[in-house]
Amino acid sequence: MKVLRFLGNVVWVVFGGLFMAIATFLQACLWCITIIGIPLGVKLFQLAGFVLWPFGKKVTETSPSGIKKVLNVIWAIIFGWINALLYLFIGVIYCITIIGIPFGKQYFKIAHFVLLPLGKSFEK
Repeated sequence: MKVLRFLGNVVWVVFGGLFMAIATFLQACLWCITIIGIPLGVKLFQLAGFVLWPFGKKVTETSPSGIKKVLNVIWAIIFGWINALLYLFIGVIYCITIIGIPFGKQYFKIAHFVLLPLGKSFEK
């Protein structure tokens, strides 16, 4: 099972995972420029690591409090929906073929996280 996850992650990196991880990392850097955007930047850094090596990890939900709820709403309205649609679209493209379904499912998992990132974390 670990060998399959490793192979899935290697194929993932080769076929777009590296590009998406770099794009997410750059978004995180931009959010960390502002003081109020640091919590989102930190979550996006975590997401970049997840996007780079997603197989074998799952998203768990926690409840954000206070300012994080407000930041989640601001993120969802300004950037989150665009990122979520991008990941959903790529996931649908991958799911067209039977071989791409596991990769499409990973993109759907990422889309779920990226819409409202504060209040979610990753577990192995």
